[in-house]
Amino acid sequence: MSKKRGLSLEEKREKMLQIFYESQDFFLLKELEKLGPRKGVISQSVKDVIQSLVDDDLVSKDKIGTSVYFWSLPSSAGNQLRNVYHKLESDLQSSKKRLVELVDQCDALKRGREESDEREKALAELKAIEQNYHALKDQMGQYTDNDPAAFDAKKEAIEIAHAAANRWTDNIFTLRQWCSNKFPEAKEQLENMYKEVGITDDFDYLELSAVPLSEAAD
Repeated sequence: MSKKRGLSLEEKREKMLQIFYESQDFFLLKELEKLGPRKGVISQSVKDVIQSLVDDDLVSKDKIGTSVYFWSLPSSAGNQLRNVYHKLESDLQSSKKRLVELVDQCDALKRGREESDEREKALAELKAIEQNYHALKDQMGQYTDNDPAAFDAKKEAIEIAHAAANRWTDNIFTLRQWCSNKFPEAKEQLENMYKEVGITDDFDYLELSAVPLSEAAD
């Protein structure tokens, strides 16, 4: 013998609504949980089913004193269905209106873009202009080094780097002097260490010579 199929949520909702419509009375949740099994709805699922009906405005609830009562009348369901119908009808009309507007916009955009010899010629000219523009832009990029503004920017960057290098050179000289004063007995070891890290006897401040703009551009 095959196992009996359980009720779907929609079927449970219909069964619980029947309880309200047949009695047209007010119920506590615990009363509905007792009545539900008589309609084939297990008591454990009654609360969720009732809440779904409340969410859809098919069942009303109100707190009276310390108790919460539920009720629903056939007329309430009818009113709810009518409200849903009117809303759907309104949404449908709005969608139709929007569709007409979009079709009109599409037609307007198509006007003047019909395939023709003039349009093909104009598109070809536009493409040629774009190609010429990109070619000229590439050529201009080749002359960036001769641009006075670019030269000034490079010159400023060199001056900043030169100042930073000499600042670190000054720091190194200060550190060497401190080491010599602090560890006079380790003079030879310090000199060897300086040479290992590249600080030789010819280590000195950098000099920055002025470069004329004409030479920098060549």
